[in-house]
Amino acid sequence: MSLSVKWLQDKVLVRVIRNTGYLFSSQSIGMILSTLQGILAAVLLGPSSYGALGVIILFASSVNRLLSFRMGEVVVKYAGQALALGQRERAAAVIKAAGLTEAVTSVVAYGLLVLLSPLAAVYIVKDPAATTWIIFYGLALLANLMTETASAVLQISDHFRIQALINLISSALTAGLILLAFILHGGVEAVLIAYLLGKLVSGVGPMLAAYRRLEPLLGEGWLNTPLNLLHDRTAIARFAISTNLSGTINLVIRDSEVLWVGFFLSTLQAGYFKFALAVMNIVLMPINPFIATTFPEISRSVAEKKWSVLQTLLKRTSWIAFIWTMSAVVGLMLLGQPFLIWLKGGAYLPSYPAILILVAGYGFANIFFWNRPLLLAFGRPNFPLLITFLVGVVKTALMFILVPRFGFLAQAWLLSGYFILSVGIIVWRCQREISQAKLGGDL
Repeated sequence: MSLSVKWLQDKVLVRVIRNTGYLFSSQSIGMILSTLQGILAAVLLGPSSYGALGVIILFASSVNRLLSFRMGEVVVKYAGQALALGQRERAAAVIKAAGLTEAVTSVVAYGLLVLLSPLAAVYIVKDPAATTWIIFYGLALLANLMTETASAVLQISDHFRIQALINLISSALTAGLILLAFILHGGVEAVLIAYLLGKLVSGVGPMLAAYRRLEPLLGEGWLNTPLNLLHDRTAIARFAISTNLSGTINLVIRDSEVLWVGFFLSTLQAGYFKFALAVMNIVLMPINPFIATTFPEISRSVAEKKWSVLQTLLKRTSWIAFIWTMSAVVGLMLLGQPFLIWLKGGAYLPSYPAILILVAGYGFANIFFWNRPLLLAFGRPNFPLLITFLVGVVKTALMFILVPRFGFLAQAWLLSGYFILSVGIIVWRCQREISQAKLGGDL
């Protein structure tokens, strides 16, 4: 039997690719729109104002993530596994608890944002007038009141198409408004409003879609399910706290790079770094849907102890990720520099070395995108937390020494090295978990 026939007969892989296709189709169009809006915003604002825009948006989202318990992962793991075992009431209790927790933390996060915005404006944006815009954009936190929980519900109920449609509408709205701002020669404020309105759609949309699908999924009267059905509340709470700590560590160590560059250097260099990260989003674009679509399958395979199915899924999706990543690397090497020379008269050409440095780390993480979800499915959330923390502490310490001296390229080297080392160690642990599990039997 040929390799292609075997892959086509792999029902789990076909289901993952089908669901990924829904998200990928919308994200492909969204990528074109996002690339267009990013180029328009970069050309309209220039590197310095573009960097200020990035700092404002990232600071607001970072405060939200600081308090977020990543309820999507809780729902996929516990509600998804409960549904796989036919325990609908328990799944309903998990979803209720997750939604309530996420709503409370979102409100608290917005209050914290309001308190911290003057400090961010002075020390990171280096413009006290930015306080108002940080608070304004922070309304996105309230619009995403229970979006993580809702998105997870759509994932475990196999409704990826509606999620893809919402993402597409959000991208189209943002791109259209930024195009209008470009035509009318708007400034940072106009672009920021465009991003906020897009966030409103991507936040509220999944909540409405998920609510409509909860009754068919969980049964009539699911909303009245008592929370005391969560007999393993301690385990769920530990899992949620662990994912929160993991998110906080990632926030400080990996996902707030533009903020650090703005703090150590200037909004100009933050603009260069933000542009390089925007290019990485294109490299990551086809792989991000795999994370959402494979996690339910990984969690289901672990719950049902189907180790051969699990290994086959990981191997084949990694090959797909490898092929895309290598294609993106070749494209960046051939076309990246000529494009940057053309764009706004070479204003963003200093970003090119950072792009080549970052693609090594992001590419490695791309190929092994399943590393953390797999350990979550095995109930080992603390191991990736420990590894990212230890590697991140070293990265952060070096950042204070190297970035002020060598600029944003040092930040790029440190981030890329962080990905390669931390992901490599976690993948090693994943293989060890699978080997030990197979000793207990293979289905």
